[in-house]
Amino acid sequence: MTVDRRRWLAGAGAAALAPALIPNMAKAAGATRMYDYLFLDLEAPAGTPPSKAYADQVRARAAGIAAAGGEVLGLFTPQLGWHARQAALLVGWKPDAPGREEEIDALQKLGAVGKVERHRLAATARPAATDRPKPGGIYVHRWFVIGAEDQAEVVALSVEGWRDFEARFDTNIFGLFAAERSAADKAAGVTRLLLTTRYKDHGVWETSRDPSTAAMAAFARRQKLTRDTWAASTLLTVL
Repeated sequence: MTVDRRRWLAGAGAAALAPALIPNMAKAAGATRMYDYLFLDLEAPAGTPPSKAYADQVRARAAGIAAAGGEVLGLFTPQLGWHARQAALLVGWKPDAPGREEEIDALQKLGAVGKVERHRLAATARPAATDRPKPGGIYVHRWFVIGAEDQAEVVALSVEGWRDFEARFDTNIFGLFAAERSAADKAAGVTRLLLTTRYKDHGVWETSRDPSTAAMAAFARRQKLTRDTWAASTLLTVL
């Protein structure tokens, strides 16, 4: 029997996913934190790793960020897929954070920053408000471009795959975030999602590609709804 996944999502599938998916999506809509993801091109004095110079400046602002209703969740530095000078900063915010814009503006103008892209994010199925990235291992950041109408189905397929994926491999899905849609996104009818996954190491990342697993079957169905995707592996620095 062929399953119409859109009808499945609207009926029994939605009910089955409710404990894992719907509460967190509701929280993301208003009851929990929002996020900023700053993708950075860094500069530093000769002999100083760019990410260290930036991390030191962010640490110096930690008290101000906290007072403004925010929390730096981590600085991610490149392993594979980014230039050595690039990094990403993830900041979580209370829904009513009074100083979010002021602090984000300051983080984008620190002396170590050359160029920056800001992505405003909301959690879908993960993370919950109390979740924090676990130290160690590698973090793979994967962007998906999907049709705006397909977001619920892509999230549901992700949740379906994670059950087998996390049980089978030394992995943890930290977050699947929906980016605030730009004018270009709206014109193209697309939405961008950011998936952040912790793996024990690159060996586990490769092993987890096994196409015979239940997880990969769900992810293959997700791939059919994906218009574009790209990924990089990183190391987490907890600030």
